[in-house]
Amino acid sequence: MADRRKISGVIYSDLGKATSFMALDWVQKVLREKLGFSPYPATLNLRLESEKEMGVWQEVKRQVTGIDLISPDPSFCQARCFLVKIERKYKGAALLPGVAGYPADKIEVIAPVRLKDELKVRDGDRITLEFID
Repeated sequence: MADRRKISGVIYSDLGKATSFMALDWVQKVLREKLGFSPYPATLNLRLESEKEMGVWQEVKRQVTGIDLISPDPSFCQARCFLVKIERKYKGAALLPGVAGYPADKIEVIAPVRLKDELKVRDGDRITLEFID
């Protein structure tokens, strides 16, 4: 795989379940240690709208090792992160929950800032991620 892969998606609001997960002390600690930043306690949801984008995401999930998030509490799902550059401005990660039936066209993005504010974007806008090996 090349050093970087680009993918774009449309921002949308979802159920808000990631907010409680992202606020957990162990999640913040593990992400800070493994990603090198303290993430804003929520995710930005992106919907992939083309077969090409979904193909790139599938390839990233298959070929990039990623960073495993293993919960000390077995009642929580496991997750994996993939380092990204968001709009060429912010270091972040694409978070992939280990949940059966997780939508193939969805990417949850984490960053040290609230991306909607920093990028001045809202639901319906499109942003680009570059995956970093």
